[in-house]
Amino acid sequence: MAHLQLLRNFITVAVCSLTAWGLAAENNSPENTLKFEAGMPVPKANIDDVKWIAGNWRGDAFGGTAEEMWGQPEGGSMMGSYRLVKDGKVVFYEIQTIVEQDNSLVFRLKHFNADLSGWEEKQAAAAISFPLVKVAPNAVYFDGLTFRKLADGSMQVFLRIKQGASTREEGFLYHSW
Repeated sequence: MAHLQLLRNFITVAVCSLTAWGLAAENNSPENTLKFEAGMPVPKANIDDVKWIAGNWRGDAFGGTAEEMWGQPEGGSMMGSYRLVKDGKVVFYEIQTIVEQDNSLVFRLKHFNADLSGWEEKQAAAAISFPLVKVAPNAVYFDGLTFRKLADGSMQVFLRIKQGASTREEGFLYHSW
């Protein structure tokens, strides 16, 4: 149980750090994620630009098996869920959304333990948000988070994680199932 708490703490710090890394100096620049800089123009986009994310995805992540399930676009949004299973037990869940906002897109998520107790505050504004940086035909770049559709139909996800003074990318390869 202690290793689950340690993983939860690591992920909480890593994801929460994503919202603050614009305030810290960086010496390295991961290649697969982009950073939203203060004052940067927000790219115009709508939910149909990322409809290719819809589906059921599975792959290896954080030493276990990750699953993401994304619904089709409707009402200016897409809704997704995430589950990490390690050693036959659920480590955590996420509820995710991609929503249209101010003629652009925002990715939001909230984390939950296996018993569905939340990691973040209950208020809606406490969701972790990633503004859109760039959208391409088979890729979408949110602040520190990239979804990329590959030619074989699989999907790569890259997450930028800040730990102390260093920043690194964690990549995940998902296959449709």
